[in-house]
Amino acid sequence: MLRVVSWNINGIRSPVQGVGNEEPSNCTAMAMGRILDKLDADIVCLQETKVTRDVLTEPLAIIEGCNSYFSFSRNRSGYSGVATFCKDSATPVAAEEGLSGLLATQNGDVGCYGNMDDFTQEELRALDSEGRALLTQHKICHVIILGDLNTAHRPIDHWDAVNLECFQEDPGRKWMDHLLSNLGCQAGSHTGPFIDSYRCFHPKQKGAFTCWSTVSGARHLNYGSRLDYVLGDRTLVMDTFQASFLLPEVMGSDHCPVGAVLSVSSVPAKQCPPLCTRFLPEFAGTQLKILRFLVRLEQDPVFRQSALQLSNQTPVQMRQNKARVRSTRSRPSQAGSSRGQKNLMSYFQPSSSRPRAASNLELPSLGTLMTPKTSEEDVMANVVEGRAKASEAKDEKEVRTSFWKSLLGGPLPMPLCGGHREPCVMRTVKKPGPNLGRHFYMCARPQGPPTDPSSRCSFFLWSRPS
Repeated sequence: MLRVVSWNINGIRSPVQGVGNEEPSNCTAMAMGRILDKLDADIVCLQETKVTRDVLTEPLAIIEGCNSYFSFSRNRSGYSGVATFCKDSATPVAAEEGLSGLLATQNGDVGCYGNMDDFTQEELRALDSEGRALLTQHKICHVIILGDLNTAHRPIDHWDAVNLECFQEDPGRKWMDHLLSNLGCQAGSHTGPFIDSYRCFHPKQKGAFTCWSTVSGARHLNYGSRLDYVLGDRTLVMDTFQASFLLPEVMGSDHCPVGAVLSVSSVPAKQCPPLCTRFLPEFAGTQLKILRFLVRLEQDPVFRQSALQLSNQTPVQMRQNKARVRSTRSRPSQAGSSRGQKNLMSYFQPSSSRPRAASNLELPSLGTLMTPKTSEEDVMANVVEGRAKASEAKDEKEVRTSFWKSLLGGPLPMPLCGGHREPCVMRTVKKPGPNLGRHFYMCARPQGPPTDPSSRCSFFLWSRPS
């Protein structure tokens, strides 16, 4: 059996950071290995990796027991990017970036790119430079397309298709109509060269979605669309596909993985194609190090001989040399020392210019230093006066507090939505236009079908400017 899985991972480092709890040195490698183990597939195709070659790390790219292949966006950092991880038992014969062959190298190309006369060389190169496609050739004489096609093909694949204008007129859906056969695996329904494997096995399954809005929390109520597919040519799907499935329980992205099981055994290639990441210079150990640019200088013979003599000296000889060096140093004259730095003890000698204290100075008597006793009335008066001052200070503090509270009232309480009478959430308009940057209130519940009472109601209220 051969199990293939596709997942729009929405940043390959995001799910890894959520899984890894080990030491930083091996966290990434173990986390990526856990993700592949959880998907439990012979071939895993990832989209939206959002890494470029300069930030790709070895623990992320090279996993024990797998060989990986990456295609990066050449124009934008943190954008697009795809990757394919194959178990060593499913090592491909060839691997290639892009769909047009313009990025292909001399060795390990897949070839067979089809008719592309409708596109110019510049258009094809710009498309492949975005890092959106990888081709791997295995010892199976059929074609499988899997990934995020960014289109809900049929109304059953979209949560709100009835309210969308011109649903069937969308260019993406028209393209898929020509690419795919009609729903079902009946022999008489064949129109396109490929079959949507999930609809072949589950033609009437509702709510089979693979993408949800994270902003509105739509995944909680399964309010999404099916944008991810596993497509196969008709003969392959009819003869070898055993199952097609979704994995909505796998978190870490706004998409969920999709996959299929084939009743074939992949014969691994003897050697990985040149595109394999383990052959990249930075991972293969062939990248030039900075030490290669540093050249050892030849030492002067005289300096080398003197250094050798110094290294052969005994500790006694070294001490004698140090003493000889000290004796040859010039010492300041005695006269100069008297006019120069002072001795530390000179600061502790009594100065003759300071007047001595008179011996007949009379000290005040003990009685004159004693304060007279206060009466009980004075003590009570002091206590009352202290309490009055404390009360005045407290009143003054309360007055100040009430003044600032009236001046700075703080945030107003959230209004209650009309459908559930629950506190709303504040959002900000990010769409360009006259309301860009304005705040508004809406229901805090997750988005869902309008018929579901537990989903978000239609409450909307503009926030008043402060």
